[in-house]
Amino acid sequence: MSDVLTRQALWAAAHAERAALADDLAALDTTQWAQRSLCGRWTVEEVVAHLTAAASVGPLRWTASVLGARFDFDLHNDRRLAEHRGATPDETLERFRRVVGSTTSTFGPTEAWLGEVVVHAQDIRRPLGIERTPSIEAVTPVARFYARRDFTVAGRSTIDGLRVEAIDGPFATGAGPLVSGTTLALTMVMAGRGVYCDDLTGPGVSTLRERCASA
Repeated sequence: MSDVLTRQALWAAAHAERAALADDLAALDTTQWAQRSLCGRWTVEEVVAHLTAAASVGPLRWTASVLGARFDFDLHNDRRLAEHRGATPDETLERFRRVVGSTTSTFGPTEAWLGEVVVHAQDIRRPLGIERTPSIEAVTPVARFYARRDFTVAGRSTIDGLRVEAIDGPFATGAGPLVSGTTLALTMVMAGRGVYCDDLTGPGVSTLRERCASA
């Protein structure tokens, strides 16, 4: 895999991950749609609506929405989620399918918006027991992006002072007590999903647990 993917390749990966998630969602029943996700207070259906909103709102509309919410980002997200949620889970899924190939996004690098799909897909899959691992080609640029800076998630702060190494791909960074695991598990922990610490090994895992718990 090339160390640096083009913007086109990153969007192609995002589209593939959206399509895979839509396929996973197709067989859900009403109870599963109402299942609590790993994403705070949101249910599975609400996370899907959030993903639809993220692929539908460009910079100008995003700015207007944030200003309208007086920089209350929870309120901003809830309003856009409600806008893109359907009257039924089937309609919510249909709306999501319509944006599978979208390249609409707000500010920031494309890696951030690929990460939006990768992380939220696992926010949905893990509680539902759906086992699917995104491709290394999709997850590695997200892991590298999260490790470099605190942007949409506090990735760099989470792994500060640790040596982090993937066991299934080229991602590795930092110095300090070792933490190893799959690229996906490392990415999810950098995104603040502490449950994925269970999938990691090494003397630095306890530090990650503490940081995720206090986030």
